[in-house]
Amino acid sequence: MLTIDGHTLTLEEVGRVAAGAAGPVTLAPEARRAIEAARAVIDTKVAAGEAVYGVTTGFGRLAEVVIPADQRTLLQLNVIRSHACGFGAHAPRPAVRALMLLRANTLAHGHSGCTLACVERLLDLLNRGIHPVVPEFGSVGASGDLVPLAHVALALIGEGDVEMDGRVIPAQDALAAAGIAPLAVREKDGLALINGTQFCTAVGTLALLEAERVLEALEVAGALSLDALKGSPGPFAPEVQAVRPHPGQAASAARLVRLMEGSAIRESHRHGDPRVQDAYSLRCMPQVHGAARDAMTYVRRALAIEINSATDNPLVFPESGAIVSGGNFHAQIVAQALDLLAIALADVGAISERRTDRMLNPDISGLPAFLAVHPGVESGMMMLQTATADVLTELRLLAAPASIHSVPTGADREDHVSMGPAAARKAARASRALSYIVAVELLCAAEAIEHHRPLRTSPALERAHAGIRSVVPPLSGDRPLSADVERIAQMVRDGEFSAPLT
Repeated sequence: MLTIDGHTLTLEEVGRVAAGAAGPVTLAPEARRAIEAARAVIDTKVAAGEAVYGVTTGFGRLAEVVIPADQRTLLQLNVIRSHACGFGAHAPRPAVRALMLLRANTLAHGHSGCTLACVERLLDLLNRGIHPVVPEFGSVGASGDLVPLAHVALALIGEGDVEMDGRVIPAQDALAAAGIAPLAVREKDGLALINGTQFCTAVGTLALLEAERVLEALEVAGALSLDALKGSPGPFAPEVQAVRPHPGQAASAARLVRLMEGSAIRESHRHGDPRVQDAYSLRCMPQVHGAARDAMTYVRRALAIEINSATDNPLVFPESGAIVSGGNFHAQIVAQALDLLAIALADVGAISERRTDRMLNPDISGLPAFLAVHPGVESGMMMLQTATADVLTELRLLAAPASIHSVPTGADREDHVSMGPAAARKAARASRALSYIVAVELLCAAEAIEHHRPLRTSPALERAHAGIRSVVPPLSGDRPLSADVERIAQMVRDGEFSAPLT
């Protein structure tokens, strides 16, 4: 069971809930009290006839329009219905589950002024596996992710479509089948459900978690490639890192050293090798991989703060009774962080592709051309590098920042927006693309290692090699390689080449 309180949710917990690997999600008692305290402030202001944005007034450019008392519930329903205007492919189930969890967690912060029923109904649907259909396009990341969150809210009130048990069905049918009553919204509820950064943060969190696993696999691939090419781990020595003490560089170097400890291939050429230095793609792995590690550390910190933040507008402060219009819905920090993630992934994809090329190029590698069993009549793994070049180009396109492309919306009231969802979609696609580049390097490195038998690489890398061979046999001649890449890429994304190897 996972208990949320608005303050202590972790990225790993988001990942587990998104994957359906966690138990029921419940609301902490202190969060329940905080929600009710903030709601009491709303009720007091409404009873006193005070002007409160989005409660007794319209929204955005219509904020000066006073809403009659008998139409305030309709206002909340209408903001949900009118804002549920997204289009395009449906967001994947894990992203929708993460989105629902994050919205419940930000409401649990106790500064939104919604009714307790809003959070309870979100958790009801999440725990029963009822997932609102959320289109991928429609949000600019300020005033929050209004459109995707409106599609979630639409399901809570029994409208729109949901995915349940693998089928898309009307929300009202799913709620009836689960014995869940549609949410009866009150003042502020509609606005509280749709105003925040949870869509880009949800998609970005899952992208980061996957990217971290892919980077761990990248270092396994790099170490295997280094041994396959009879390179030296000397540049990874601690004293080299100590005089340029970037944390990511040091961590990457230390892991590469651990991965290569005990390699008989390394010992076979330690002495008498005329080469003084390896190419940059081998020698500079700590500097390049480490830069990505440091970038991911920043992204992780930004997302860890964001998932436990109150991103509503206006915000309610029960201690003082104040209701304050602010800008916490603006996802600029999330957008910039996820742009940085895409940049980092493109760069490590580039260095991985260079190592793959070195193993396949007989003028460089000292190995059979393209690792073919019978070069000439067979092409071996030649075309994997060509296919990787295509993926690398995609990665480079995805590295172009979204966060600088503000387009004013809302009749120029919302005149600077973050484009956070675009940055998040790019980061998710970049992580997936990089997993293929890493899979290709792992496949080529595993094949190259075979050509050094009976010498063996290190115990850690032999375990990685065995993992690859458990799903992909060595080449015995030319064969289609697509399925091989898909199998290894899935292992990469699942974290099967992560830290426990060492």
